[in-house]
Amino acid sequence: MIYPSIDKILNIVDSKYELVHIISKRSKQMAATGHYQMPEYQYVSKKNLGRALEEIENHLIIVKKD
Repeated sequence: MIYPSIDKILNIVDSKYELVHIISKRSKQMAATGHYQMPEYQYVSKKNLGRALEEIENHLIIVKKD
C-alpha cells in the first residue's frame, strides 16, 4: 500500500500526470543532493518516491496552478 494515499494528494495536484512529473523530479533532486524537506526520521517511506509524496501531502512542495 502506498503511503500517503494518492486520492488525498489528487486534491492538491490536478492530475495524475502532473503528480508523476512532480514526484519524479523531486525524487531525482533528493538522490542527487541528499537534501530533504523534513528530518529523515519523520518520513514513513524509505524510498525517495514515497518521500516526495509525503512532502506534497505536508504542503512542503507547493504546486502552482496556472
